[in-house]
Amino acid sequence: MFSKEAFLEGQTVLIDKPLGWTSFDVVKKIRWAIRKKYSLKKIKVGHAGTLDPLATGLLIICIGKHTKRIQEYMIGEKHYTGTFLLGKTTPSYDMETDFDKEFPTDHITSNDIKETTSSFVGVQDQYPPIYSAKKIDGKRAYKMARKGESIDLKPSTIEIVNFEIDSEKFPEINFAISCSKGTYIRSIASDFGKRLNSGATLLKLRRESSGNFNILDAIDVNEFVTQIEQCKNDL
Repeated sequence: MFSKEAFLEGQTVLIDKPLGWTSFDVVKKIRWAIRKKYSLKKIKVGHAGTLDPLATGLLIICIGKHTKRIQEYMIGEKHYTGTFLLGKTTPSYDMETDFDKEFPTDHITSNDIKETTSSFVGVQDQYPPIYSAKKIDGKRAYKMARKGESIDLKPSTIEIVNFEIDSEKFPEINFAISCSKGTYIRSIASDFGKRLNSGATLLKLRRESSGNFNILDAIDVNEFVTQIEQCKNDL
């Protein structure tokens, strides 16, 4: 079981982030639980790799001195599964915003989908969504987007290591993708639609692994907080 000293010295906890929570929501809940349990004025808690509110899955939480390992943990390859919809788009590239445009899909063949999938594998430049946490002159891009402000985002170099799709439920496309840190899966979905002369929106996203960490070893955030509350107070 945990103790105040154990948390201060450092712990890494794998959380299965719930749908609708921000990554910072998880951090705040865990930090509050530890501070309350052990009457601490402060304790460092952070996460290694943000997940969007509409994404679920592996979130690496670093506590105490383990916050120094955040950059180390973020380096590893990420693996995601999910679903995107061909023929419709939203400004955020996912379901955070409403559909704004529709595109034809009748012209898309199974061979087109296969070739498009293959075209993503490798090193490339990627533009992040305007509804992202990227900072522009100190401001979060998504905050500027919601205000209708002009946004000029720069591309980042990413790598798609593996990309597999299942189009049996077309126009919905189920996928599994392995990629480098900093990859926006929402942008992958959007670009996938564009390369097929159509459009696409990310419907579901789940992070299965990050580096050596796997979702199979993760715990529900509320269950973890319960474990903290049930720990015996230090003598």
